[in-house]
Amino acid sequence: MKQIITITQIFLLLNFCTGQSLMKTMLRLPDTGQTMSYTSTFGEDNDYSIYPPYFIINGNGTITDTITGLMWQQVDGGEMTIENATSYCNALILGSFTDWRLPTAHESFSILNHQNSSPALNTSVFTTTSAEYWWTSDRQANDNTKVWATNSGGGIGNHPKSETISAGGTKHFHVRAVRDINTPTTTLNHFTDNGNGTITDNVTNFVWQKLCYTDSLTWENALIYADTLSLNSQLDWRLPNIKELQSLNNETIINPSINTTYFSNIGINKYWSSSTLPNQTNKAWYLYSQFGITTYDVKTTRHKVICVRGTCNLISGIQTNLKETKSSIAFPNPFKTTINCDLKNATNIIEFYSSYGELLYSGKHIEEQDFSSLPAGIYFLKITGKAGFTTKLIKE
Repeated sequence: MKQIITITQIFLLLNFCTGQSLMKTMLRLPDTGQTMSYTSTFGEDNDYSIYPPYFIINGNGTITDTITGLMWQQVDGGEMTIENATSYCNALILGSFTDWRLPTAHESFSILNHQNSSPALNTSVFTTTSAEYWWTSDRQANDNTKVWATNSGGGIGNHPKSETISAGGTKHFHVRAVRDINTPTTTLNHFTDNGNGTITDNVTNFVWQKLCYTDSLTWENALIYADTLSLNSQLDWRLPNIKELQSLNNETIINPSINTTYFSNIGINKYWSSSTLPNQTNKAWYLYSQFGITTYDVKTTRHKVICVRGTCNLISGIQTNLKETKSSIAFPNPFKTTINCDLKNATNIIEFYSSYGELLYSGKHIEEQDFSSLPAGIYFLKITGKAGFTTKLIKE
């Protein structure tokens, strides 16, 4: 089993940079867990809820992530060198399982909770330790002395192996093992150029703006730009949260660290995410595309913007003849509890969808429905019949 896992990891590394066959270990990309609002401008992280984190405590020292389909060690293995961390995972027997391994950078970043800080974890699930960083299995491209590590503040970066205490440094780099519950699948092409100014990520199923906005914007203006973007007749674009943004990063390439075959003008820039730093709310997270580190800056600083929509395979069939966001056909917009529609008649059917394609209502009397329990975010109202169209609505 150990040899099979090692081959899987090598396969992932060798193919990630090409954009071709890729071993997919996570079923879905979880949200950041950010639930608080930090601005009245629509489009921040907590305005969207696609795959909220949900963990199961198995009672045997292991945690199951129901979104990614990975199993994690509940209490990390403590401080050690990267070499010992690799050996530790390979030798670990926990919950009667022997196929533990070091997580990749993307896997390790997936369990962080960006509503929390120090540590940026769900501490009702993962036991708090003295860890400042957690090792991953990924090395920095062209420099094997540096290893990607997530940190307790919520970021990820490339660090010298010598920084940890056991290697003569001063910082606490810990190990947390992971294992695959299901056999990883192979995605033949990481990205697909849709030929219409958009790129589909076949690993996460999100659709991205192919050419990032040429100007730099403050964080608030980045939210506005993304929310008002019309591209390929789609209006549900948004500023990505920090996990979505980091999912574009390829740890096997640098300068830039995002595939320029598909994102040709990405360059070496700092890209805003929609996620706020919860303990310093005047700052927001960004990804720096030189190596792919995530860190934060004050929101009044101007950085680059690339927009996302999705999940693409669920929403694409809903948006026929999409109208403007502030359409008066359906009101109020934004709404809080109820929705009224001016196109009610004997033949029209009103359908109401979440941003990821779930049908929430179908009928003729939507004004009688109470939607107060829905999370804030973008929704779609579709009218069938002679006057058929779809409009975007915002839930406050």
